[in-house]
Amino acid sequence: MTENQRAERLETMKEIVCDILEIEEDEVTETSLFKEDHGADSLRAIEILAALEKEFGVVINQSELPRMVNLTSVYEVVAESAGW
Repeated sequence: MTENQRAERLETMKEIVCDILEIEEDEVTETSLFKEDHGADSLRAIEILAALEKEFGVVINQSELPRMVNLTSVYEVVAESAGW
């Protein structure tokens, strides 16, 4: 996979996260924490997971939710599920 593909996928994930958490994209970095920095709750986390599954055509086990704390870890979880 190229760096460009990674960047595009990361940008899509960021858009999904910002849409669900109702925050501006410039508020989110790859390492800002959804819960601590952006006030996400478990319901929002599940919404993010469902939206990612739909967008990328993957199935993500809910046991992965505790790992999905920021964009970097979300990317890793989706990449593992998608086999990138």
